[in-house]
Amino acid sequence: MRHRTAAAAALLAAASLGAAAAGGEARAPGVKSVTLPARAQPFFAILSGPPETASMESGLVTLEPGKSAGVHDTGEYEEIVVPLAGEGELRVPGRPALPLAKGVVAYSPPGTSHDVVNTGKAALTYIFVAARAR
Repeated sequence: MRHRTAAAAALLAAASLGAAAAGGEARAPGVKSVTLPARAQPFFAILSGPPETASMESGLVTLEPGKSAGVHDTGEYEEIVVPLAGEGELRVPGRPALPLAKGVVAYSPPGTSHDVVNTGKAALTYIFVAARAR
């Protein structure tokens, strides 16, 4: 569903399991801040979901020119994409592409198959936020 590589998914799963094992029982989410990396990297987990949050997951994604996040489905989650730098498109099969650039936020409702593609000449960096729909 989310913008992850297999390695990123494994890291998020390990973080979630480690947090659960450390406490021995489920903990309520707490207030926190996350420092974003100074250097660009393909994926950086910001929030990894329960037990760190109620349902929200988020990450910082950097796509080089011509690259894509890969087609994925939001499943039971809704998702927003917040571009920080660069240009791209949110592509949904059967619909016109939505342009992505700083100052433009794109939304995908639950059950939406989509892809984020860098259509510019520089890196496209964005934050995605996904949360379980009610």
